Amino acid sequence: MDQPQLIQERSAPPATLVIFGASGDLTRRKLLPAVESLARHNRLPDQFALVGVARTPMSDDQFADSALGGRSLSEKRQLAGGVRYVSGGYDDPDTYKRLAETLDELDAQRGTAGNRLFYLSTPANAFEPVICGLADAGLNQAREGSFSRLVIEKPYGRDLATARELDGVVHAAFDESSVFRIDHYLGKDTVQNVLALRFANSIFQPIWDRSWVDHVQITVAETLGVGTRGGFYESAGAMRDIVQNHVLQVLALALMEPPASFESEGLRNEKVKLLQAIRLPTDRDIADAAVRGQYTRGGTREELMAGYREEVGVDPLSRTETYAALRLNVDNWRWAGVPFYVRTGKRLPARVTEVALQFQRPPHLPIPTSQLTELDADALVLRIQPNEGISLRFGAKVPGHSFRVRTASMDFSYDQTFVEESPEAYERLLLDALVGDASLFIRSDEVEQSWRVVDPIIEHWTNDRSPIPTYEAASWGPSDADRLIGRNGRKWRNSI
Repeated sequence: MDQPQLIQERSAPPATLVIFGASGDLTRRKLLPAVESLARHNRLPDQFALVGVARTPMSDDQFADSALGGRSLSEKRQLAGGVRYVSGGYDDPDTYKRLAETLDELDAQRGTAGNRLFYLSTPANAFEPVICGLADAGLNQAREGSFSRLVIEKPYGRDLATARELDGVVHAAFDESSVFRIDHYLGKDTVQNVLALRFANSIFQPIWDRSWVDHVQITVAETLGVGTRGGFYESAGAMRDIVQNHVLQVLALALMEPPASFESEGLRNEKVKLLQAIRLPTDRDIADAAVRGQYTRGGTREELMAGYREEVGVDPLSRTETYAALRLNVDNWRWAGVPFYVRTGKRLPARVTEVALQFQRPPHLPIPTSQLTELDADALVLRIQPNEGISLRFGAKVPGHSFRVRTASMDFSYDQTFVEESPEAYERLLLDALVGDASLFIRSDEVEQSWRVVDPIIEHWTNDRSPIPTYEAASWGPSDADRLIGRNGRKWRNSI
């Protein structure tokens, strides 16, 4: 009898992780805790080093201690003696000269084998000078048998034209196979569970198409406002900040065709095909297919929340959208005629990210309608956050002497089913980049296809000088969004 194969747990090869923007918020809150966790779980070898690069003057020990709030990296065996900090401007050649010397020193002392992972955790306007600085110093070139990789945070451009310009800079220094464009949503176990649900279960695949699905809703809702990010948000808005990346990535995973394999190129090829199949609305259609909104004061007398225009760093006459809802159509065999409703917003009543497939109603119901007053359409709901899990909604008989049917559900919960600890998204993605697995990273043509979808809508809204619709903080968005989905008798899943 064949013995079951043990799953080989992955660990990083010898390497140096170089974080540009090492004194920044993302590094402090996400990246260094992810490195610490990888070390704690023995996913990093002893031949590993960490280098921070930023303008802020700092010593090696200060970088480790202050960035981790007093939790010393040197306590970890894999990191003891392997933490360095290089202070300097991103456009200063001397910064990269000293960085190169530091990397050579670590190769000799730590045995990091010339492997380098450069992580750009900087504002977007620093991407180009950093990439050019690396190239001018020859740090983009890997030695034989080694790697030199680049991880880039969003935003990747402000539109299709600037994304292509950035690609030109990136590809002049790094081959596409060495570029890892990160979207932390894809590092969440529950996002990856969309793939498991679809392709590891034969019961769902036959109903995952236009014959059974009436429509699909994708919601990314936040209860928070823009906080201290008002200045950034003014130049981004909901479309650039959430729809162009998070929403369209989740949509692509949920709707794409089965890949030939789970190798990175197989997965990403199918995502690109799906994004290419999204029908672009004409300028005349955008008013009917896209809704924007901006939150105003709202909440309760005890907890009154400020409006967007009252937030720090926001123009008092701002026309930036904090809410966006779209109706999209996918022109392929599987999804022709099925509408896809996506929405995202700040200051909504609940924090939730989910994908909901609502199924067609039965063609004939022999049960009198008076006995079906509490029966909704069947639905499969994938909860990405919070309360991660899956719900299947269906009709069931209510106990009693009469025959009444109402909606019931079966629920799967991650917390109650699995005892394994779920890694943080950045922890998973950092390990993937070190290993060289690009499956959960975004390829160049994916970026282009995503901008292709949102660019016409952003341009239309920019040229539309009519007042931006508003919605009270802690409400489910502008009334126009209800009309968007309600034209065909559908409604949003607001009782989440």
